[in-house]
Amino acid sequence: MKTISILIIVAFLALCGLLVVDSGLFDNGPACKKACILLQRTTAEDSSTEPNKPGPPAVASAPAITADFRADGGPEQTIILGAQDPCTEDPQIGFKFQLQLSSKGASIKKATFSNGEKHGFDNRDPDNPKPLVILSPIAGNVMSLANDRFTLVNQLRQLSLNLLSWNTIGVEKNDDGSRTARFKASIKDPAGQSIIELTKAYTLFPASYQLQCDITIDSLSSLDQEIQFNINGPLGMGREAVRSDMRKVVAGYADDKGQVSSTRLAINKFNHKMTFDEKPLKKNGGNFLWAAVTNKYFAAILVPLPDQGDSYCNWAKNKTGRFYDPDGQKNTGDENVAAHLGIATTTLAPKNQENSTRTYRFQLYLGPKDKTLFDRNQQYKKLGFVQTIDFMSCCCPAAIIRPLAFGILAVMKWMYGFIGNYGVVIIILVFMMRIAIHPLTKKSQVSMSKMGKLAPKVEEVRKKYANNKAELQKQMMAVYREQGVSPVASMLPMFVQMPIWIALWSAVYTSIELRGAPFLPFWITDLSVPDALFRFHAFTLPLLGKLDSFNLLPIMMGVAFYFQQKLMPTQAAASAKPQAAQQQKMMMIMMPLIFPLALYKAPSGVNLYIMASTFAGVIEQYVIRKHIREKEQAEAHELVSATAKTGGKVKKKKPKPFYKT
Repeated sequence: MKTISILIIVAFLALCGLLVVDSGLFDNGPACKKACILLQRTTAEDSSTEPNKPGPPAVASAPAITADFRADGGPEQTIILGAQDPCTEDPQIGFKFQLQLSSKGASIKKATFSNGEKHGFDNRDPDNPKPLVILSPIAGNVMSLANDRFTLVNQLRQLSLNLLSWNTIGVEKNDDGSRTARFKASIKDPAGQSIIELTKAYTLFPASYQLQCDITIDSLSSLDQEIQFNINGPLGMGREAVRSDMRKVVAGYADDKGQVSSTRLAINKFNHKMTFDEKPLKKNGGNFLWAAVTNKYFAAILVPLPDQGDSYCNWAKNKTGRFYDPDGQKNTGDENVAAHLGIATTTLAPKNQENSTRTYRFQLYLGPKDKTLFDRNQQYKKLGFVQTIDFMSCCCPAAIIRPLAFGILAVMKWMYGFIGNYGVVIIILVFMMRIAIHPLTKKSQVSMSKMGKLAPKVEEVRKKYANNKAELQKQMMAVYREQGVSPVASMLPMFVQMPIWIALWSAVYTSIELRGAPFLPFWITDLSVPDALFRFHAFTLPLLGKLDSFNLLPIMMGVAFYFQQKLMPTQAAASAKPQAAQQQKMMMIMMPLIFPLALYKAPSGVNLYIMASTFAGVIEQYVIRKHIREKEQAEAHELVSATAKTGGKVKKKKPKPFYKT
């Protein structure tokens, strides 16, 4: 019994520790007439063996003095695709976001969600709400989908095309309502003749979170050209979580049966002592599908499309996650992560011959991590985009938590369909959960109460057989059997309930539906951030960090915890030992303080769930204690009628053993 109690306490403290950590308390060249860049000398090892050798791409390698090849582009320009406000263009188009494309590197400089009523996401700034920027430059000049380290393998020359301003071709309006922007660049030999032409096209589709990027490489030379290049994946995603930083680099892989799994690198797993760090994204025995950067609610997923006739992409060879910290100082807000791909070496045939042109096609998803959306789109479902959704598995296996959490999310969406308020949905769902597991809770509380009554007798047996462990266990079981009490009965329900509550916590904590969802018009106007009854000038406290609002929910939660502790049945050890009683008293004081402090800056949806669960627990324990009290009174007065043979005497009803001998 002592061992089991210690294990329960350790598990409970571990869970509390994870919640506290999750709370964020400890987070405390020569000029050209047109834009041009010179190719530098490289080696065969640099161009083929290690094409993605680590090195901060924000800092360009200096061109060699003997550089003789060059790349030409055009003046630096910015092109806008889509609309930040769909009302400013054709209302039938309805683009999900706006792209700012830069000619520098022919890259995505910024991606901003549209602020339309149905699919808009804002930055959740209570003073100055603006459409949410999902992608932005890192360190000033590192941008998404910029080409990097383009290599002419035969000539041992290499160029960082992300430093080149490509020639801007313009924007086309397509028949299906999509928009396409194109950029071009050319690579010239020492004689000034173009030997390679690159065309990059971005296509943005209406009413879709997906865009397409095609990179076409044409050989203009009379000789074979062996080439290799790298490309930045999505990068520059902002931190969405209020407390802890949940940004990750994720890669999806499929096994031979098509089952999708993922590998991930959390931002805190990189070396924060370095301004730049790079780690591989590997999955043994898996076929690469996509690379992504994610935060709490959103994902940017880059999918390299396989060549015609292939099941999986075989030309994306090196997959890595990158960490950037421009100022080199931890937790200053400029840290970020990115995905990066190294493209396999290929040979282009001479001009106008077969295989003289090669097109690399990518699709980029920019949107919410929404299982319903992923399941509705067959391509997203097949590629396993749902793998980007994270749940806190804690001490329970993810294989148990994920199905439970997704099931709870489905129930929440269904309830929201006719209730229309996620705050009310959370409260109702908590009470439904309490009712569903009430029999287990009741059994546990009744068993704990009986254990408390047996404390003096248990302590007497423990002293009597202190030197004989085998006999001690035998006599202890005899005492429990005589009174019909099972030590396991008081603990088993807790282990059964734990996955359910963790799954419910995870569903509420990560649900994109709760982002911006109000509960009350004057208070808790966004269930994904602290409730903020009123705001004040920000100041910093040692444990809580920066405070700029008075949050009422955590305080109410502390009150609920206090009453819950008061109603808990007296533990066996507490009633037998003064030290244990003192410990239980301290627990009654500490619990109502620790959780409100740890969760003071937690999302109001999470705190609403915990507070509702705690108050429901108070009501439930009151009902259970009343039941225990009535049962004890009935047992004290309940007499079983005797037969005539006993002369009319009465006898007490014997308790049934909890197991048969």
